[in-house]
Amino acid sequence: MSAPLLQAEGIGYQLNGRPLLEGISLSVLPGDCIALLGANGAGKSTLLKILLGLVKPISGQVRLHGQPLAALDRRSIARQLAYVPQNHVPSFPYSVRQIVTQGRLPITGLGRGPDADDLAAVDRALHELGIEHLALRTYTELSGGERQLVLIARALVQQARMILLDEPVTGLDFGHQLRLLERLQHLAASGLAILTTSHRPEQALSGANRAWVLHERQLIADGPPHHVIDAALMQRLYGVAVRQVDSDHHRFFAPL
Repeated sequence: MSAPLLQAEGIGYQLNGRPLLEGISLSVLPGDCIALLGANGAGKSTLLKILLGLVKPISGQVRLHGQPLAALDRRSIARQLAYVPQNHVPSFPYSVRQIVTQGRLPITGLGRGPDADDLAAVDRALHELGIEHLALRTYTELSGGERQLVLIARALVQQARMILLDEPVTGLDFGHQLRLLERLQHLAASGLAILTTSHRPEQALSGANRAWVLHERQLIADGPPHHVIDAALMQRLYGVAVRQVDSDHHRFFAPL
């Protein structure tokens, strides 16, 4: 088995004196495609930022390739972990190519512009995600689904080994949701680790090989989505009774 790419041990966090996370321990392997589930306010985005080193826990630690995350500088972290936020509106009308090229900054630093290798990496990322035709378009004029693919392309050119996405399908229509989840599965199959936050169980069931579940400050489940996500969990997380329907390796939930 591969060594863990990222590990968290006993993570705790408080917000305005209120405990939000307690005793969170987890590990991420190369090729994992993980969906982090929980009700609104469960702490999913906070946990994501702790794993990225953007927020410091009050207890426990995160390790990246066995090294304490707190001991690494931002550039070193960015060369391993890439973040795709839920909303991203740049202050300048950059082109798609310019946005993606920004992902090379952890490699090039601020001292030089992109060279031929950097531009080739940008072209490869655009091609891999099928958005090379958008290269000269203004990023802010794109649809929500197109923007998400651009941000994933930016993450790819960082050469990071793990991409963390906060609610990536929020605001996307059904077609864009399916295409985005398919792209993420493809990236995980290539050896990248993918972690997405979501409050929609059907996305974990269709697009992940592991499900993490946050509830009442703790990680209450970590396993294959079809083993973890069932009608009892829906009742526990969201306070609603649903009927579970299993058919041809698919699982659906319907109102009682």
